Amino acid sequence: MSKISPCLWFDGEAEQAAKFYVSLLPDSRIETVQKSPADGPAGKAGMVLVVEFTLAGQRFMALNGGVKMQYTHAVSFKIDCADQAEVDCLWDALLSDGGKAEQCGWLQDRFGVYWQIVPTALPKYLGGPDRAGAQRAMQAMLKMVKLDIEGLRRAYEGKSAA
Repeated sequence: MSKISPCLWFDGEAEQAAKFYVSLLPDSRIETVQKSPADGPAGKAGMVLVVEFTLAGQRFMALNGGVKMQYTHAVSFKIDCADQAEVDCLWDALLSDGGKAEQCGWLQDRFGVYWQIVPTALPKYLGGPDRAGAQRAMQAMLKMVKLDIEGLRRAYEGKSAA
């Protein structure tokens, strides 16, 4: 059966990015590093051309394409986090060395790739049976940069911030 895997485009940083990403999540590893057999648009013979890696069980490819390309919000990678400690850890790691925080749990890492760091509790508050609570949780989320599980819970339950 055919498989789909994302290919991320870099300008000379494919191996550095892949090593960084696999350091963040369990069930992650570098699979292969392919060097360019000849001079070409991506650089000289012997330079890293392609890195195949697994990130949380999902296969990826990083390609040194030879020119800087810009990522957009149109494609992002969502990481479901079990608790606030995991949200905080991944948030801080992905923002390190030049990342940019955005609204509602989104960020752009130092390589320009967009990520959504989302607690698994979020659907419980946004889709819970209390529709007024869900609306309060949505309004609270829209004011957040990094998502705060306790803040979402308190909003859902109609409790003011401590």
